[in-house]
Amino acid sequence: MLVATSIATDTRVLREARALVDQGYLVEIVGRAVPKDYFPPRGITVYSASAGHGLRPTSMTSLKTKKLSLQLRLIRWLALPQHRARSFRAWADSAYAIADPLQFDIVHAHDFTALALGSRLSQEHGVPLIYDSHEWWLGRQRQYRATPITDLREAKLERDLGQDASAVITVGESIAELMRSKRGFKNVFVVRNSFPSFGDSSENITSPPSGIVYAGRIDAHRELEVTIAAASNLSIPIHWMGEYDNQWAARYVPLAQKAGIDVLASQAIEEVTAAMQDAGLAFVIHSNRFESYRLAMPNKLFHAVQAGVPVIATDVTELGRIVRHYDIGELYTPGDAKSMVLAINKAITRHAELLINVRACQSELSWDQDVRILQDVYQRVLAGNH
Repeated sequence: MLVATSIATDTRVLREARALVDQGYLVEIVGRAVPKDYFPPRGITVYSASAGHGLRPTSMTSLKTKKLSLQLRLIRWLALPQHRARSFRAWADSAYAIADPLQFDIVHAHDFTALALGSRLSQEHGVPLIYDSHEWWLGRQRQYRATPITDLREAKLERDLGQDASAVITVGESIAELMRSKRGFKNVFVVRNSFPSFGDSSENITSPPSGIVYAGRIDAHRELEVTIAAASNLSIPIHWMGEYDNQWAARYVPLAQKAGIDVLASQAIEEVTAAMQDAGLAFVIHSNRFESYRLAMPNKLFHAVQAGVPVIATDVTELGRIVRHYDIGELYTPGDAKSMVLAINKAITRHAELLINVRACQSELSWDQDVRILQDVYQRVLAGNH
């Protein structure tokens, strides 16, 4: 497996890797800047490839957590596309040096950033390629200037390389349909960002809820500004749990704390689950600005479902559809704090009913369903039926 993340908190990659280990595979993951104190589960070997420093001199510390002047923010906004591109190229070069000497039967490239490297290794080693797209790449969140020429080039590259893949996996049917219609892929399979069952622990959740938890990266385009605006008008407290080493957080975390929001560092899955169950409600929120967000089926949703916790969710295409279909929470209008407050108050009133609805759909929305699709894809690829 190839993935340009640190692995340790990448729940999708680790969940897929563990599922394959359970089927008898040995999984080797080449990640990016993996923490030295990270130890993977049994049957998984993890390697750490360097991403270099992009356009930043080695002696210069990162600016992402510093408060910048307007001029420096503008320079960063202009230069960030080149910085990211150079950083991903450096990671791919380092990852190739690690992966090339290894022996493997399948190359599994996670996301567009690993696709070109995966394709190269697949061709040079004469083994099948699986392309696992966690989002619609050209519709992804961006905190930098538009790059239309690069976008056209990347769309063509994804189409050309992905058509050679033995299988293409993605997270939801809307993105799968774009893969078929816009990229011409025929062998597309949906493996959702679902969670395994947590057992009977959700039965201990009590009504009414005592709080609401947001768990995930604390950054821009996640509707967290809306939670700040809503906080003073709620009868229950808001808790944020996640990484906040970025420009947006440097500005907004103090404002959140001033508004009474409890801000905690990133926690292990078990601790997040316990916090959501203690609170009784979970945020599943993101911006409506980017196409990939509108199409997303975030793992936060499936995590909350398996924890047995009703959700407060942004009313965007895919997310809104599934919350309505199963009636597992309340929706609010993106960017509207008043709408969020109304949704939370309604969820508090309906909490006991929502708990029943969440438990009723846990089996259907669990990893137990999706893992079978992943395992079937591997069997097809190894048998040559693709």
